[in-house]
Amino acid sequence: MIELTINGTRHRIDGDPAEPLLYVLRDDLGLYAAKFGCGLGQCGSCTVLVDGKPAQSCITPIAALEDRVVMTIEGLGSARTPGPVQQAFIDEQAAQCGYCIPGMIARAEALLRADPRPSEAAMRDAMRPSLCRCGTHMRILRAVRRAAVAMGGGIVDPAEPVS
Repeated sequence: MIELTINGTRHRIDGDPAEPLLYVLRDDLGLYAAKFGCGLGQCGSCTVLVDGKPAQSCITPIAALEDRVVMTIEGLGSARTPGPVQQAFIDEQAAQCGYCIPGMIARAEALLRADPRPSEAAMRDAMRPSLCRCGTHMRILRAVRRAAVAMGGGIVDPAEPVS
């Protein structure tokens, strides 16, 4: 039995300690935001926060998460009351197919919690590990800038102004 704290709630998981977190989130807990993409931790669609840092849930065994805090984007807000990063992604219409967006939101959240006023280069570096095949990168970057402002920070040297 492994106890996990996910989105502020303790869960007792009776499963293989080597089972990837992604499967527990989706199959056992009904948290479907994190997606299976590559299964190798290379595309970012499964990204969640572990102790406030981005982690690929498709390659993270649940045994490695005991006594750690896991946050999925379901824990950042809801459809009715989205969190600031989620709202910025909505406002900028950053999603096209939406498959990468949960991972992108998780990465943006981690960045802005660690550095509320990142440089443009830091923002791009933080988002780079998540892939978007639809090509909405510019809207995603605008959403991160907007979220930084909404959270009381901003981008030190924005490539474009935030409206």
